[in-house]
Amino acid sequence: MAAAAAPPGPGVAVDAGLGPILREAVAAVGRAGPGLTAALGAVPAALAAAGGPAALGERERALFGAFLRSLAQAPGTARPEGVWQRCFLEGPPGLVLCVLLEALCSAGSGLDPREVVEVLEEFLQKGRVSALLWEVCQQQAQAGCPELQDSLVNKIVCLPEHVSNKLQGKNPPVFFPQNYFPLLGDALLQVLEKISDSLQEEILGVLVPRLTDLTKSDCMWQRVCCWLVECVPDRWMEAVVLGFVQSVPGADVLSRLLGSLVVKNKKAQFVVTQKMLLLQYGHTTTVLQNLLGYLSLDPLRRTLLLRVLQELLETWSSSSAVKHSPAEQQLYISKAILICLSHLKEHEIGSCRQELLTSMMEGVKCHLDSSLPQLRRLGMVVAEAISLKVNTEGPVLKFEVKISVKFMTDVLGLEEVKALNQMIQGIIVPFYLEIRKGSHTFKKRESVDKKVVCRTEKAGAALPLVTESNEKFHTAAPVMPDEELDAELDSDDDLIPYDMSEDKELKIKAPVYIRDCIEVLTGSRSEDVDKWEATVKALETLVRKNPAATREVSVELAKILLHLEEKTCIEGFVELRQRAQVAVLTTDPIPVAKYLTSQFYSLNYSLRQRMDILDVLVLAAQELSCPKFHGKTKNSGAQKPCIQLLPGSDSSKGWRRIVDERIKSKTRRFDMGQSRVELASRPNEFNSVAGYFFFPLIQHFDRPLTTFDLLGEDHLVLGRLLHTLAILMYLAVNTVAVTAMGKALLEFVWTLRFHTDSYVRQGLLSCISSLLLSVPMERILADMTEELLETGSWLGDVMEKDPDGDCRRLALQNLLLMENLKKKLEAVPS
Repeated sequence: MAAAAAPPGPGVAVDAGLGPILREAVAAVGRAGPGLTAALGAVPAALAAAGGPAALGERERALFGAFLRSLAQAPGTARPEGVWQRCFLEGPPGLVLCVLLEALCSAGSGLDPREVVEVLEEFLQKGRVSALLWEVCQQQAQAGCPELQDSLVNKIVCLPEHVSNKLQGKNPPVFFPQNYFPLLGDALLQVLEKISDSLQEEILGVLVPRLTDLTKSDCMWQRVCCWLVECVPDRWMEAVVLGFVQSVPGADVLSRLLGSLVVKNKKAQFVVTQKMLLLQYGHTTTVLQNLLGYLSLDPLRRTLLLRVLQELLETWSSSSAVKHSPAEQQLYISKAILICLSHLKEHEIGSCRQELLTSMMEGVKCHLDSSLPQLRRLGMVVAEAISLKVNTEGPVLKFEVKISVKFMTDVLGLEEVKALNQMIQGIIVPFYLEIRKGSHTFKKRESVDKKVVCRTEKAGAALPLVTESNEKFHTAAPVMPDEELDAELDSDDDLIPYDMSEDKELKIKAPVYIRDCIEVLTGSRSEDVDKWEATVKALETLVRKNPAATREVSVELAKILLHLEEKTCIEGFVELRQRAQVAVLTTDPIPVAKYLTSQFYSLNYSLRQRMDILDVLVLAAQELSCPKFHGKTKNSGAQKPCIQLLPGSDSSKGWRRIVDERIKSKTRRFDMGQSRVELASRPNEFNSVAGYFFFPLIQHFDRPLTTFDLLGEDHLVLGRLLHTLAILMYLAVNTVAVTAMGKALLEFVWTLRFHTDSYVRQGLLSCISSLLLSVPMERILADMTEELLETGSWLGDVMEKDPDGDCRRLALQNLLLMENLKKKLEAVPS
């Protein structure tokens, strides 16, 4: 944390425009006329332009104090709502507190005591107390007035008493001692951290650059610097080592400054090899590069580098660590592993090759078993890098994972993505061979084994649901030598290509009846492949155009589509099949929903098919619950109406319409407004079928099958099920069954609230959010009061103790929703 800039000396004007703006604001408050709002609004902007409250000189502080006192003594008409409060909240905190307490204790103030207390409450909640304490510390450093400083400290400590005396004990909760003094303690800790960081940066900002220059070519200075850090007491060693690692421009400089400190000092060794790598994860990539590069630059320290790599791999391959540590820490450890690999030499790899391979296989299994997509991809990247570094001659792991910005956007920022890219590219051997043939250059990627395709299905923009298939890995064969590759390419030079300019694509006519589609999709003749493709592409449209015929065979068609496999490499097959399933389900919801929900817990289905069922249910429910946007545009003032003469207008039938059109074109209208689409009203079709979608999914979750254990190893499907239930609950708002669905969902969530998988816990918290947003407040209070109180206690524990950041955020969001419900209930008159 950077130290705040020291304010200039007394009487130094920072911004020539601040003084006139303050004088104009004081005059505008006295006049209480037009322009008052603009004059007051200009004060915070001018203060920010001047560098903030810390940059004000003595003269500007006196002017600002006079302005605040005039504002506090002005009548209510001279204080625009929302503007005058901003002047107090963004002004110098010491002046603001003094003026507010004067207004609170003064009988002639224009401010009502309640208004003063409201501003003081917001003053506390915005963290202005820590800014005030920091201001006092800076004044002490500049030999400010000790009487003023003591007065400010007394006012801070006695603030609850001042408010209580004025309000006769009717204090807001924030001024209760049990609430105020913990808040004051947090402010003190923030100021102490600022002081510590400021002193450390000031010392190291001078010391490190100078020592860097002195130790470049002078070995005596290097010995002096090493002796200096070796004599640091153990209780200060962590701060010194961390400061040096963060301040130096590179690992070679750190090696000159610290020498072999980590070998001689146990405390420094613990900080470098344990605390900064395994117990902390907030350091930047540059810090990691400096730290691990420092360990690699000396033979005595390289043994520590190997030990660090083994401990990092042990943590990376631990299933417990993958489950219970946040994704940010997994990313941090992965970056440290990649940096360590880049520093290893061949003989060092040979000495620990088997340990590296064992840790790699265990780690990639743990990561691929994770329900979070970013952890699965992170595991694949690290395993691929380890395999390429260790198996220089034999087969290596190869995943179809692109190392790009899109790959890691859920975990880290753009700059860290680029840094991770550079580390990986420095380790992975290039698989692209540049082959020149004539004047053309192209790149060819060798892949002898079967390619593994990792598909990512795209969900609707309105659904908070991410669909992704399970990633699998395979072993790639060694790359072919350049001579063999050139020979293979040269052997095709004499072939003469066919002239295909006159060829025409044969168009296969798709079936026009639903039963014909069923016959084609269930047929096994290989010559009907083209017709099969045409059927798959046309099936959705055919189902929506023939609802009556679809209802006759809806369940049979749903069964065929659920088991349908791709016969050819048809583009977008998964999406085409899914859209056809949704069309069948929306056309005949009840029987098809009964069939799909019954098959979710049946035998002989893969996890992919079970997740397909959940996706189809969600998309169909969304379509049934949302009105179609077919509407007509109302009249617009932007376009002039024109007269449209109909054929045969000379007859007497259309004369009134023609006259009305002429009157409309000559009439000026001032309230027409812009055109707007009037939605066609239609009933919520999901209302009558919501129960068929929802209740069967939570009936048999605790019954393990031979190939499906929802509460065991198949936690990925459990997480998807919970997210599906949350979406169905949200789409069931204003339906008849929403209250019963809410009660059943709350019991379901309560059963699984201590699940170890973070993706499952995210689904549970999403269910709570949907319940609070969908079930009417009256029904929640009437039917679920006790359950809601217990849920609130659980949410508090999750917000404070859950290792996953998304879970903590969702828990906080749910607590805010519950607080809003409570406020609405209090606002309703009894």
